[in-house]
Amino acid sequence: MKRILVATLNKGKIREIKDILKDTGIEILTPDDINKPVMVEEDGKTFLENAVKKATAWMKATGIGSLADDSGLEVISLGGRPGVRSARFAGDNATDSDNVRLLLKSMEGIRDRRARFVCEVALALRDGRIITARGEYEGIILKSPVGENGFGYDPIFFDPSTGKTFAQLSGKEKNALSHRRRALTSLREKLVEQGIIKTSMGDAEAIT
Repeated sequence: MKRILVATLNKGKIREIKDILKDTGIEILTPDDINKPVMVEEDGKTFLENAVKKATAWMKATGIGSLADDSGLEVISLGGRPGVRSARFAGDNATDSDNVRLLLKSMEGIRDRRARFVCEVALALRDGRIITARGEYEGIILKSPVGENGFGYDPIFFDPSTGKTFAQLSGKEKNALSHRRRALTSLREKLVEQGIIKTSMGDAEAIT
């Protein structure tokens, strides 16, 4: 069995990625497994730039094929903000609650509350290949938080298809439809197309 390192220190993302990829037949490692965290400045102008930068840095530092994602919230009426600054919208040391409060304040009086979660994933392999994929999920920003699950902007992101916020969904329910699920599903399809994993149980042939 080959291995992929999930190149993030975000526990919420690690939990979701491991759940979504649990049936691929690939061993999923985390920074805790290798005890070698890699700090990467996320200074890219796009989600894709940040994802590629993180995956490449972790792969070079560990020698293990590394999967990174960069994701965030884009609000239509705010011109796509908070975007790549989603985790730092209220400052570099902002908490999820800080970011939610600032976003709600920024949207006071705004009627168009359409938004989308965006996820770009990048898998950097030891042979130099970088495979990327994108996923999006559209919803509505509520005027106040609802729900206790999830993380980030989940409590104010309302999903019309379920009639709930992402924070009201169970982890299993959210992972079945989220932007990260869509990005990772697209990535998996590309891995199959390139012969890196097989379609059955995802036996890895080239991921190292």
